[in-house]
Amino acid sequence: MLFSSVASHLKLAFIGEDLEIDSMNELNLSSPSQLSFGVHKKYSSQLSLSKAKAFLITNTLIEHLPKDSSYIVCDDVSISMAQITKLFNKKPIDIKLPSPKIGSDSYIDSMAKVENGAVIGSNVTIMAGAYIGTSVVVGDNTVIYPNVTIYRDCVIGRDCIIHAGTVIGADGFGFSHTKEGEHVKIYQNGNVIIEDSVEIGANCAIDKAVFNSTIIRKGTKLDNFIHIAHNCDIGEYCIFVAQTGVGGSTKLGRNCVVSGQSAFSDHINIAPFSTFTARSGITKSIAQSGGVYSGYPLMNHRDWKRVQAKIAKLND
Repeated sequence: MLFSSVASHLKLAFIGEDLEIDSMNELNLSSPSQLSFGVHKKYSSQLSLSKAKAFLITNTLIEHLPKDSSYIVCDDVSISMAQITKLFNKKPIDIKLPSPKIGSDSYIDSMAKVENGAVIGSNVTIMAGAYIGTSVVVGDNTVIYPNVTIYRDCVIGRDCIIHAGTVIGADGFGFSHTKEGEHVKIYQNGNVIIEDSVEIGANCAIDKAVFNSTIIRKGTKLDNFIHIAHNCDIGEYCIFVAQTGVGGSTKLGRNCVVSGQSAFSDHINIAPFSTFTARSGITKSIAQSGGVYSGYPLMNHRDWKRVQAKIAKLND
């Protein structure tokens, strides 16, 4: 897509060379063929170092653009970005792709659906009612239980188990908001990557990324009713107990243990080997590994127990 087409869609002028654009990405992750965007001055350093050549920006950020950039000045970059994500959104199904490739000794129930472009490894089991979308990859020895839905372009590793009713790759919950209170959809153009030896319980939802990938890393185990939001990165060998939710773009290090009904805010980073007891509310990043935490507001587990003991005495 030409950059002039982006400008035309927004009904705005562009400045610079009319570049060929193949997708969108964040400032610090973009390539020369991608369109990026700067919303606020706090991103000025990322903007100046970005490898992108085409940008949606405000007037205040023009001076921070890399040399020889093309750009569109927007009144509200967030709204313009949301509108442009639709241009790069793929159709849910691409019937023009080749028929799916199925590895040896794999069993696919006659009531399961595997779309064109999919690649299924060896010794895979896909049960009735499962849906495997366009260009999905499923690794060897993986078991997919009934009524699992895997949206297009998602990648499932080897030796995984995905239990009934789970949805992998649905849209992340992303919207830009106009001054009039309307909600403009940010189309989610990334995917989900599930690495090897991951087990996912029943009725979980793992949302695809806005750009790039939501990742569940090797050996992690998710209980039933877990929600992982868009662009999250869940480290290796983590354990999640039921009814836990993780906000968008949050990252957990390896071997974290998350007890039931806990919740993480978006855009935070959690150190490896952190443990959270039931109903923890995690709203800030944790930099030190090995801690045990409880409650909301979150605190060290020992401090939380002392607080609970004092509260109990108030009822005496």
